Amino acid sequence: METLTQTPDTSIQKAPGINAQASMPVTGMTCAACAISAESIVASTPGVSQANVNFATQTLQVTYNPKQVKVTDMQKALQSIGYDLIIDTENAQEKQEEAQQTHFQALKKKTLLAGLLTLPVVIIGMFFMDLPYGNWIMMALTAPVLFYFGRNFFVNAFRQARHGRANMDTLVALSTGTAFVFSVFNTLYPEFWHARGLHPHVYFEASAVVIVFILLGKLLEERAKSNTSSAIKKLIGLQPKTVWLVEGNTEREVPVSTIQTGNILLVRAGEKVPVDGEVSSGNSFVDESMISGEPVPVSKQIGDKVFAGTINQKGSFRFRAEKVGSETLLAQIIKLVQDAQGSKAPVQKLVDKIAGIFVPVVFVLALLSLVTWLVLGGNNGLTQGLLAFVTVLVIACPCALGLATPTAIMVGVGKGAEQGILIKDAESLEQAYRLNAIILDKTGTITEGKPVVTDLVWSDEARFRQNELKAALFSMEQQSEHPLAEAVVRYLRDEVSSAVSLDSFESVTGNGIKASWQGWTYQVGSPKYIHSQKITLPAELSSLADTWTDAAKTVIYFTEKSKVVAILAIADKVKETSAKAIQVLQQRGIEVYMLTGDNARTAASVARQVGISHFQAEVMPSDKANFVKKLQNEGKIVGMVGDGINDSQALAQANVSIAMGKGSDIAIDVAKMTLITSDLQLLPKALKLSRLTVNAIRQNLFWAFIYNLIGIPIAAGVLYPLYGFLLDPMIAGAAMALSSVSVVANSLRLKAKKL
Repeated sequence: METLTQTPDTSIQKAPGINAQASMPVTGMTCAACAISAESIVASTPGVSQANVNFATQTLQVTYNPKQVKVTDMQKALQSIGYDLIIDTENAQEKQEEAQQTHFQALKKKTLLAGLLTLPVVIIGMFFMDLPYGNWIMMALTAPVLFYFGRNFFVNAFRQARHGRANMDTLVALSTGTAFVFSVFNTLYPEFWHARGLHPHVYFEASAVVIVFILLGKLLEERAKSNTSSAIKKLIGLQPKTVWLVEGNTEREVPVSTIQTGNILLVRAGEKVPVDGEVSSGNSFVDESMISGEPVPVSKQIGDKVFAGTINQKGSFRFRAEKVGSETLLAQIIKLVQDAQGSKAPVQKLVDKIAGIFVPVVFVLALLSLVTWLVLGGNNGLTQGLLAFVTVLVIACPCALGLATPTAIMVGVGKGAEQGILIKDAESLEQAYRLNAIILDKTGTITEGKPVVTDLVWSDEARFRQNELKAALFSMEQQSEHPLAEAVVRYLRDEVSSAVSLDSFESVTGNGIKASWQGWTYQVGSPKYIHSQKITLPAELSSLADTWTDAAKTVIYFTEKSKVVAILAIADKVKETSAKAIQVLQQRGIEVYMLTGDNARTAASVARQVGISHFQAEVMPSDKANFVKKLQNEGKIVGMVGDGINDSQALAQANVSIAMGKGSDIAIDVAKMTLITSDLQLLPKALKLSRLTVNAIRQNLFWAFIYNLIGIPIAAGVLYPLYGFLLDPMIAGAAMALSSVSVVANSLRLKAKKL
């Protein structure tokens, strides 16, 4: 798949064949029904095969045929119903933030000025109803509130109506416009009602207050929504803007966006690493806590990898750029978080359908309440019918319903990113808490994934000459090409000051290595090879070698002349946190399985160390996928955790797939979640985060539905025959605004939860 150069927020990809995919910011949306309208207008554009608009992230994700439709055509379609599309791929992030900030400041100003004009209207309407020319004063003050500060509601409602659509603006415009026109008529022609023995009531204060409350609710909502995306802002803030480029003997500061693969870059003490690469000269300690979660800085030598966003602690070093722009680990993390926050959970898709039909249903209910009052209301039927009509339209605004799921998902994904849990889509976050069976790969998941020296024991005779013997062993392994040699070199690196110059070196293919130094002959190899050389093994080392072999460790002998002077044990070490994480999962009633392609003895040893009783060894990649199917056929909801290419088939089959951050790119691409630090202790945290997020969604949906379920009948006047109570539109407007803010606030509570 070819990816064009984009910012992290805006991506356009060429899909196989003639389709292209794009993700672009949408501006001008004010509610969930707006997102439905925007989505449907783009989806109905010829050449667009799929469109998805997320209200919480204000983004459009679209699949289209570039031969039939252009991005500018989609922009024009959105503009025709009052929205806009940011198609500047170079500065999309900045333009969207700038538009949001401008919108927030304008909304703040509108709310304040509208509030100042509305205050005297409320005072007159509530306390000085008989004030001379009071109705005229209220009409003069209410008109600018509706048709200047609230003009967007009417303009957008008109645009929607032209396309046969309706959204929240339709409800607001109809309700406040109806109340205002009714009040203007009563002010201009009071004798119409006097002739019928009725008092001409006006509802200017209701119209003005509804507009102010809705503006206030949107202001609070905008501020709250900006808090939900703070994780993205923090991650983007880790990217440095400039970097020192080394050219020959000169260094110059250039924008990080100009860096190309192969450039040599300089990082000084206290600076952030700008892109991913490999140290070419110098050494230092780098704070990699943003990737690993570990607070202790990591030593960096020539040949070590460095990652964008990490912070250089001491000294300076030069490195060769290997991954730049959108290819860096940090950019991938940002992209994953953004995509996940923009994705929709299954429950959200249902809510979207409800929101899509909600507005016309509410309008019908409002008309029914008006007609019912006209028929059954007697002398005051028209007045109270209009009041009920206005109140139903105001109180039924679907904002709370539309925000219920996406805000919880956004906060959940953001909190996961802060904890080192990358969530690719909302569906996995919604499903993870339901898992009752988890399959773990062994290598790289439960274990470190690379061989390390676990033990080095010297013979009694050689114990007093360790330093020179270590130097000889270190120097031999440095020249060896055997896969296990690197483990020995890493183990001895801190104990040997420098390598010695060997007199001769010989690699015995498949068996070991041989060298001479200072007149002595040294060999390193497997027990089988050393025994074939008729070399004796001291009694004190013999039983130890057998113990290590039984523990599924690889044993290596180091000999001097005709004697074994040391034995080493090499193993893929079990991570320190694996056993604890597995125990926590089992305590929660989750069945834990281990599948590995390794031999049965090694599998049994690792399973015993971490407390897993269900395991299978020597399994092929397809066997892992089949095992997932088998558990699913038994009715289990299965999670698969792996790190290698051989796990990708099983990861794709599982209900929830989880990759280790230090694993293969393919495993990470297939998996729906990634544990950045490859620490299994993040797995129980991910499941808890899923449960907390789903609970927040359920709470939000409960309050959104219960609010409308109770509010609409009361607004229609069902309590009036029994208690003489008719809900005032002002109170309805305040309640509507409060419901949206309460849903967002409930979602933000997730931030304070401990995982």
